[in-house]
Amino acid sequence: MYSGSSDGEGHEAAPKKIPPASSMPWVRNLRRYIGSGAGLGSEALMELETKRILLEIFKERQQKNAETGKIPSFYKKKPEEGSISQRVQRLAKYRFLKKQSDLLLNADDLDAMWVCLRENCVIDDATGAEKMNYEDFCHIASVCTEQIGPKCRRFFSPSNFMKFEKDESGRIAILPFYLYVMRTVSLTQARIDMSELDEDSDGFLQPHEMEAYIRGLIPNLAQLRDMPSAFVQMYCRIAAHKFFFFCDPHRRGKACIKKVLLSNCLQELMELHQESEEEVTDAEQAENWFSLTSAQRICDMFLALDKDMNGTLSKQELREYADGTLTEIFIERAFDEHVRRGKSGGGNTREMDFESFLDFVLALENKDTPEGLTYLFRCLDLNGRGYLTTADIHTLFRDVHQKWIEGGNYELCIEDVRDEIWDMVKPVDPLRITLTDLLTCKQGGTVASMLIDVRGFWAHDNRENLLQEEEEPEEE
Repeated sequence: MYSGSSDGEGHEAAPKKIPPASSMPWVRNLRRYIGSGAGLGSEALMELETKRILLEIFKERQQKNAETGKIPSFYKKKPEEGSISQRVQRLAKYRFLKKQSDLLLNADDLDAMWVCLRENCVIDDATGAEKMNYEDFCHIASVCTEQIGPKCRRFFSPSNFMKFEKDESGRIAILPFYLYVMRTVSLTQARIDMSELDEDSDGFLQPHEMEAYIRGLIPNLAQLRDMPSAFVQMYCRIAAHKFFFFCDPHRRGKACIKKVLLSNCLQELMELHQESEEEVTDAEQAENWFSLTSAQRICDMFLALDKDMNGTLSKQELREYADGTLTEIFIERAFDEHVRRGKSGGGNTREMDFESFLDFVLALENKDTPEGLTYLFRCLDLNGRGYLTTADIHTLFRDVHQKWIEGGNYELCIEDVRDEIWDMVKPVDPLRITLTDLLTCKQGGTVASMLIDVRGFWAHDNRENLLQEEEEPEEE
C-alpha cells in the first residue's frame, strides 16, 4: 500500500524547523526578567548599581574637563619684535595678501568686462536700458572668462544674478551689475591695503596707520592731486579723525577695518575720485569733509579762534564758534565731558586741543547721526543720569531764550517750547527723555540744535518759510 525501500527510510519523518529564540515568548520574558535585574541576587544587584553610579560620576567629570578646556583666551601674547615667529607671520601675511591681490580685476579687466556686457546685452524697447537675461548672463560669463581669465567667474554666479531687480521678462540691467562688480573690487582692494598697514594684524587700524592709508590714496584722488605738499600731513590728520569719530565710538584709539569698509566715511572719501566737469562752489565742496576746501576751512576756523596762538582753545575762545550763537552752558558742558584737564597751568585749567576740536565740529555737523547725537547728549545730560527732565530742558533753553531776546526777536514762553520738544520726541517715559528716545523719534538733531544754538532754534521756528524758499527756485 505504501511505496518505499525495504530498509524503512521512507518511513522517517521530515526534519522539523526550530523557530528562532527571539520569537519564543518564554525566551523574551526570561531576557526581560534578567535584564531588569529582578532575577539577580542581592550581591549582583549591588554590583550593577555600583557600576551605574561610577559610570555617571565618570561621565560628569569628563563633561567638566571638556568644559574647562573650552575657556576662551582673552589675551594672546604678540610675537616679539624681530623674532622668528614675527618674521614668519609677516611673510605669511604678505603672501596671503599678494595672492588675494592677484585674484582682483584690474582697470583693464573691468573695461573688458564692460565691453562684453554691452556687446551681448539687449535693449529694452520701453525704457532703452541695456539688459540681459540669465542665458545672456551665462554667455557673457563664458566670454569674459576667455578674455579676462577665471578670476572674473565668481561674479557670474546664479546667486549674484538673483540679487538684482528683474523685469517681467526676467532680465536685469547691466549697469547695476557692473557697478556691483566695481564696488566689490574697490572694497576688496581697500581691505587688502588696510591689512598691509595693520602692523600687529589684529584687524584694527591705529591713527597713524589710517593716516598712512589716506596718504597713499591722495595721488589717486582726482580732487586732491593739487594739494600742497606742506598741507598733506594736516589733511591726513583731519581726514583720519572722521573715521575714528564714527568707527571708534568708545575712543579706544583703534578702528575696526570691517567697520571702516562698511562706513559712509569711506564712500564719502571715494567720491573724490570723480573729476567734476562743472565748476563746483566752495560751499558745495565744504559739504564733503574729505574735500580740500573742507580741510582748509577747519584749519582756518581753529586758527581764527585761537587768539593767543598757543595751539589750544579756551572756553572764552570757543564761545566765538559759529559767530557766538552757541550757549554758554553748552560750551561749559562740552569742556566738562569731552576735554581732559590740563597737566600744567593750574588744576582747573582746561584747553581744547585740535583733536577735541575736530570731535566738537564733527558732532555739530552730524547731529542727526547716532555718534553725533551721543556726543551732544552727554553735554545735555547736566547731571549725568542718562536722561533729561523738564528741569533740564528749562535750564538748557534759558540761555537760548536770552540770546533770542538779545537778537531782537519776539517774546516766547519757555514752557511752550518745552512742551513742543516733548511732543516731538514722544518719550517712552513721559517724565524723562533718554538718548534712545532721541534716536527713535528721528528728530534728535533738531531737538539738540534748539537747546544749544539760538540759530538752530531760529531755523526750527522758521522752518515753513525756509521750506518755501527752497521750493521757489525749483519751480522757477
